[in-house]
Amino acid sequence: MVDQAAVTRPRAALRRVLIVLCITEITSWGVLYYAFPVLAPTISASTGWPAGTLTAAFSASLLVSALVGIPVGRWLDRWGPRVVMTAGSVLAVPAVLMIARASSPGWFFAGWVVAGVAMAAVLYRPAFAALTRWWGPRRVVALTAVTLIAGLASTVFAPLTALLVAHMDWRHTYLVLAAVLAVVTIPLHALGLRGEWPHPLPEHDTVVTDHAPDVIARSRPFVLLAVSMSLAAFAVYAVVVNLVPLLTGRGMSTGTAALALGLGGAGQVCGRLGYARLTAATSVRPRTLIVLLFAAAGILVLGLLPGPAVLLVAVSVLVGASRGIFTLLEATAISDRWGSVHYGRLNGLLSAPVTVAAALAPWAGTALAGYLGGYPAVFAVLAVIAGLAGALAMATIPGRG
Repeated sequence: MVDQAAVTRPRAALRRVLIVLCITEITSWGVLYYAFPVLAPTISASTGWPAGTLTAAFSASLLVSALVGIPVGRWLDRWGPRVVMTAGSVLAVPAVLMIARASSPGWFFAGWVVAGVAMAAVLYRPAFAALTRWWGPRRVVALTAVTLIAGLASTVFAPLTALLVAHMDWRHTYLVLAAVLAVVTIPLHALGLRGEWPHPLPEHDTVVTDHAPDVIARSRPFVLLAVSMSLAAFAVYAVVVNLVPLLTGRGMSTGTAALALGLGGAGQVCGRLGYARLTAATSVRPRTLIVLLFAAAGILVLGLLPGPAVLLVAVSVLVGASRGIFTLLEATAISDRWGSVHYGRLNGLLSAPVTVAAALAPWAGTALAGYLGGYPAVFAVLAVIAGLAGALAMATIPGRG
């Protein structure tokens, strides 16, 4: 059976929710995530704070997001996305203001910690929970659409942030971005996510529907899935923050490197366009392996290729495509294996280690570069990690109960 509420809910209401989340996700990701890699060199040069300190603060926000995401998953199952995402967007604005006004590394850290709480309530995980529950069996269409649009966050906000910081200092740039965040996300979450939050019924294609979420979370397939997705997240998200120094180290200007990062967002969109066809043509096991090995290959080539610049940018786009597909792979990992009955809670538990890995990735990439003697070696290590994730993913399919 399927969630009948999702089937009978008016299409206009479903479209409204989808449009709202497309707009708020591109804005939230752009301000809370993709602005930082562009602004970090300017912040370090302006304040004298070490680049490692800045990256550690950003990583701290992702760690906080991982921890807060566990209770957020329960709250989503119980109350729905309107309350959770509106509160998150309200909190995100003062968090960005704290970052903009920080007078010391301690206050900079504090601002990012608050931002991490907001991230848990406004980025992909709550949006995925909303679409999985509301759209029911058509969730892949909705998830693909929202990640296609939100995948343009770096394409829009990386160049926009670079343009703003070229005409004003980094503090005023963040103030402008905070205003954008407030004007766009708060009213849309409060007004656009209204509607009944349905109680889902088990789906006909669910492998395990009669187990409690705690039982599933302790099972071997779930644990291996968490390890596999965490390793893959570490690899693909370490690339995001460490791509610019890799490219500038090979002679690119900061502007060109930022453009390559932005075009990686366009690559995400291209990758996600083919995900529905991939799901139709493959089962869960081969699909997961294909996606993770594709990511590993792209990261390895990017680390080994010395130039020219046009090829480096082209491979950056391909790596962005693998990152985009991975986002959808992660978003559907729970529902593909255990259905949507306990999606919020199980996805919160899965997302915690995945987000921790993504949080550690920027700092770890920088640290590894110093230890290994440069970013090319870092990218080779990341490729091996992504390949290992693909191998572990082969044992993440639960047996029939």
